[in-house]
Amino acid sequence: MVSDDGRPLTLADIARLAGVSRSAASRALDATAPVGGAKADRVRAVAAEYGYVPNSWAANLRRQRTGLIGVVVPRLTDTVMATLYEAIVEDASSRGYQAAVVTTGDDPRKELDRGRALVKQRVDGFILTTARTDGADPFLLELKEKSIPHALALRTDGGSPAAVIDDRAGGEMATRHLLERGHRRIAFIGGPAHASSSQGREAGFRAAMEEWGVSIGPGTIHHSDFSVDAGLEITDRLLALAEVPTAVFTANDSLALGVMSAAQRAGVSVPDQLSVVGFNDTPLAARLAVPLTSVKVDFARIAADALDLLLSPAATDRPAVQPHLVERASVASI
Repeated sequence: MVSDDGRPLTLADIARLAGVSRSAASRALDATAPVGGAKADRVRAVAAEYGYVPNSWAANLRRQRTGLIGVVVPRLTDTVMATLYEAIVEDASSRGYQAAVVTTGDDPRKELDRGRALVKQRVDGFILTTARTDGADPFLLELKEKSIPHALALRTDGGSPAAVIDDRAGGEMATRHLLERGHRRIAFIGGPAHASSSQGREAGFRAAMEEWGVSIGPGTIHHSDFSVDAGLEITDRLLALAEVPTAVFTANDSLALGVMSAAQRAGVSVPDQLSVVGFNDTPLAARLAVPLTSVKVDFARIAADALDLLLSPAATDRPAVQPHLVERASVASI
C-alpha cells in the first residue's frame, strides 16, 4: 500500500485516484455510517485495489470518539452472556467499533465500580445486560444523569432503550408444549426476581397454566440465580416432594442442565420420569446426552438491535425479538 514515490498511501491519494474530494472519500470509507452511490462504490473499489485501510484512530480523534463500547454483563461463565458478547463484538467490529467487557456478578456495587472504570477509558457508550426492575441499579442511574449513551440487552428496566426477547411468549410456548403432552404437575425455575427476563418467562408460564385451567400450587415456582448449581439445588427439593413434578420449565439452559444433573444423580430418568424444557437454546442444549428442548433466541439479532439503539441517534425502540421452540428428546408425553 504505497504510492509511486514509495510512501504509504493516504486518504488524499485514494480520493485523487477515485476522482472525488477527500471528504467524500472519508465518508465512503467510514464503517460506522457508510454512504451509498456510484462515487462511494468507486472509492471503496480503489481502496480495495490498493489495500488501503482507513486510520480509524485518527478518524476517532477528529470526532472525539474512541471507537470503544463498554459491555456490562453479570458473568461470562453464563453461556448466554458469553454468546451475546461474542455477537456484540462481531457486529460492533463491522461498524468500526471494538467492545470491552466487565463482569459484575449481578452485584450493583461491582457494576458501579467497574462501569466507572470504563467511563474513565472514555468509551463511546454502554450496552448493559444487568438491568434491574427493583431500582437498585446505581450505575444505570448515573449513566442517565450524565447523559452517557447506553442501551440495554436481554433485560430492561422499563425506561431505557432496550433490545429484548418476547420473554412472555417464550414462557407460554414452553409451558404449552408440556401441557399439550399431558403434563399438569409442572414446576417453574426462574432467575433473579429483579430480572425482567425471568419475570416475563414466569408470566408466560402462569398465563399458559391459567389458559389450560391448571392450578399453580405451593412450591411450584422458584427463583434462583440462573446457574447450574441453582438448578441442582432446587431440583433436589422438588424430587423430595410428596407429589413430584412430572415436568420442569426453566428460565435458561444452565438451570435446565442443573435439573437434568440432579435427576440423574437421584436415579430419575429424563424424560421418562421428568420432562425438562430450557430457554435460550445455547449450543450445549443439542449436545447433551439427552438433547434439551429449549426456546431459541436469536442473539445476533439482539446484539444488532442493541447497537442500533446505542449508535443511531434516530433509532427507536425495537420490537421484542420473537423466540421459537426447538423440540428435542427431553420431553415425553404422559
